[in-house]
Amino acid sequence: MKQETMVANDFQIAETLKQLGIQEINNGACTGTKWLNTSGDIIESYSPADGALIAKIQQATADDYEKIILTSQEAFKTWRMVPAPKRGEIVRQIGDALRANKEPLGRLVSYEMGKIYQEGLGEVQEMIDICDFAVGLSRQLYGLTMASERVRHRMFEQWHPMGIVGVISAFNFPVAVWSWNAMLAMVCGDVVVWKPSSKVMLCSIAVHHIIQDVLKKNEVPEGVVNLVAGGSKYVGDNFLADKRVPLISATGSTRVGRRVGKIVGERLGKALLELGGNNAIIISEKADLDMALRATLFGAAGTAGQRCTTTRRLIIHESIYTGFVEKLKTAYTHIRIGHPLAAKTLVGPLIDTNAVNDFTNAIEKAKQEGGKVVFGGEVLSGDGYESGCYVVPCLIEAKNSFHIVQEETFAPILYLMKYKTIDEAIAMQNDVPQGLSSSIFTRDMLEAEAFLCPEGSDCGIANINIGTSGAEIGGAFGGEKETGGGRESGSDSWKIYMRRQTNTVNYSTELPLAQGIKFDF
Repeated sequence: MKQETMVANDFQIAETLKQLGIQEINNGACTGTKWLNTSGDIIESYSPADGALIAKIQQATADDYEKIILTSQEAFKTWRMVPAPKRGEIVRQIGDALRANKEPLGRLVSYEMGKIYQEGLGEVQEMIDICDFAVGLSRQLYGLTMASERVRHRMFEQWHPMGIVGVISAFNFPVAVWSWNAMLAMVCGDVVVWKPSSKVMLCSIAVHHIIQDVLKKNEVPEGVVNLVAGGSKYVGDNFLADKRVPLISATGSTRVGRRVGKIVGERLGKALLELGGNNAIIISEKADLDMALRATLFGAAGTAGQRCTTTRRLIIHESIYTGFVEKLKTAYTHIRIGHPLAAKTLVGPLIDTNAVNDFTNAIEKAKQEGGKVVFGGEVLSGDGYESGCYVVPCLIEAKNSFHIVQEETFAPILYLMKYKTIDEAIAMQNDVPQGLSSSIFTRDMLEAEAFLCPEGSDCGIANINIGTSGAEIGGAFGGEKETGGGRESGSDSWKIYMRRQTNTVNYSTELPLAQGIKFDF
């Protein structure tokens, strides 16, 4: 597991930063068209790839946050009256700006977060895709017409812009999750305030540099698209409790989601929560095992296990268990672990050493409960691994009932277990607190339909012969139970960014009451 010693210069990091407008010290607040001179504590961004300092951020303070909110409120008054197709045209241009900067932004995502370059490019492509989706949506913000029970009355519904949408994004998708929310919110007539993870603030700053010219060229009001890059010391509970922000969309752990939901709920605001997953693949004895192996490999080891849709449990039919595990172990030996920007790397580093500690602690807990490590689990050191963030993806034979298996560990650990019947497998799949993504590999139609029926998978995402990760933009993304119940991206997810209004028009000369009530005087 040795990689060549490489430095930032080998990957044109300096050129990439210059191209994206990243300076040695960067202001942490932007109103879309203007940058604020922030004065918060300096935060340094180090790459988990090589431990090198990338750049510094002068964090946004509570005062900066207040300026952003006031500016956003004023911008909303104008932006909500811009016709939706015209808002969509601006989003289209943002998509084109992202296309032009896909390579450098993907490179920065890879270097600052640690996912491999191909995944960095894929994340920026998600941003482009959601822009395309939102452009079409801008002409499809449909309401319904309903039949009124009263003579010469017309009843229908409209969808109106809501106001300020607060977006709190996690480190593992430092740019895509913002775009899922921001692009839909923009075409819906909302304004956006983005608080990025403190671990990947440079990515958010780069995004605002990319879109700034588009906003200026189209004379978009200052305050429609905003960035507040500040830690919880400056932008935390005050953001969640702010009644001027009707919707908070938060991505993170279940623990964080509980806090967000509680604070936002106490003021009767709306919370869109995208929280933890504990995703399983069921592998039937009737599966295409080669397909299942490839899906498992990417699902469990891709992004170093740091996706909310990462495959964390593998539920294998007992008749094929031993053979499949042996093939999986062999496949794991061919995973190249290394610098995320190196062409042949399949697994990069974890985000930081705290994540490495979570990885090793989970393995120890699994062993204490009776689990058996059958591959990996080591922390890598030496040439090329000086950052201390590289680990060998781990396979552990375990039981679904283990306490550690019931938890989400944001690292490349895959728990292996057996089943006898499809009903038992589905019950195991569902028997965790989380409910994000799920999958079954089978060529048996009865098994597939059982997995998708009301007594099948209880997750927000259920796939047949596809792994748990890699969702497309067109479908609503999110899950149930401790995953939070939120939905982002495709389908009708746009509705959460708007307020519904039911309208009744009386075009008669009478005033009949509903339900036939008589109230004459």
